[in-house]
Amino acid sequence: MSIEVKVPVLPESVSDATIAGWHKKVGDAVKRDENLVDLETDKVVLEVPSPVDGVLRELKVAEGDTVTGQQVIAVIEEGAAAEAAPAAASESQDKGQAPAQAADEAAPAKQESDARAQQPAAKGDTSGLSPAGRRVAEQEGIDPKDVSGTGRRGQVTKEDLINFIKDGGLSTPGGARPEQRVPMTRIRQRIAERLMQSKESIAMLTSFNEVNLSQVMAMRKQLNEQFEKTHGIKLGFMSFFAKAAANALQRFPIVNASVDGKDIIYHGYADISIAVSTDKGLVTPVLRNVESQSFAEIEKNIAAYAKKARDGKLGLEDLQGGTFTITNGGTFGSLMSTPIVNPPQSAILGMHAIKERPIAENGQIVIAPMMYIALSYDHRIIDGKDAVQFLVDIKNQLENPHRMLVGL
Repeated sequence: MSIEVKVPVLPESVSDATIAGWHKKVGDAVKRDENLVDLETDKVVLEVPSPVDGVLRELKVAEGDTVTGQQVIAVIEEGAAAEAAPAAASESQDKGQAPAQAADEAAPAKQESDARAQQPAAKGDTSGLSPAGRRVAEQEGIDPKDVSGTGRRGQVTKEDLINFIKDGGLSTPGGARPEQRVPMTRIRQRIAERLMQSKESIAMLTSFNEVNLSQVMAMRKQLNEQFEKTHGIKLGFMSFFAKAAANALQRFPIVNASVDGKDIIYHGYADISIAVSTDKGLVTPVLRNVESQSFAEIEKNIAAYAKKARDGKLGLEDLQGGTFTITNGGTFGSLMSTPIVNPPQSAILGMHAIKERPIAENGQIVIAPMMYIALSYDHRIIDGKDAVQFLVDIKNQLENPHRMLVGL
């Protein structure tokens, strides 16, 4: 029985997707729930699993093609792989051979076939180069024989070609002035669109403050071992900032609001987007109802999202609906920056690198771990007073972290 494989239903905010890469080819046996193909949208990479056990009979689209929700992309012959073995046994019996004898005679041939299948293809094997990969090779003047393949049995993939370019392997005319052209991924295209949307539609302004994190660091040092034993996860910095932001958003609801035409929508909950950098670009999974989460819940949710982001497993539902964003450029060494608001949100908090600096404290010069924090906001609805007081609220919480534990 032939079974059609379709593109999953896409959310309203996602109109189409691109075939990022097939994991199976025509004639391959597939198992139920085994990933057949990766679909790249402008937000995440989606996996399309096989609905049944069988054999892949037809691919209706190629790598690099654009597809829409519920479009048929492949056909599977259900149960074909399972039926192959009994058919072979029946044929051997018709020829007068005992099944065991036939199996013994077939074993060496099977072992030889398996050995060939396990051997990687020669470097730069072009037999499995996809249409998208061929386009990249032709546009960039790449000889696939110069590229080491990481695909199945050593085949060269589109990603191998792109990485080859990034690593400076491109050899084109121009001597010391080479050029390279690499197509944007769908996610990178979407990031570019959102950044331009933010620039063109928001009257954005940024305010700064600085935070002495000595108390936070002392609390982490004092409680981390017991925290990890109790909750199975380390006590990080992000939970302090997420909780402080959620508390401040409750006290300054305009910072948690969004503009919809001529209306302002106030959100009575803090769904905080946490910016995470991946190989494909920046993504912002959403922590729901942070105002009611404990430190342990925040840390566990952040760790789960980070793992899903690294593995490319984030779903569309993980990225939708945030009311406020926190981004941490400090992980890359940034000392100060002006983060860009992610519409329809109205504000974003930027964390930066922690640096020991001399400060005045009680009339004395002391060395303290200091961080600059930045709040970029939509000046159409958020006044400078609200933005500054919001930052001061976060500063006060982080410099007196015990206050967060008692809801102050």
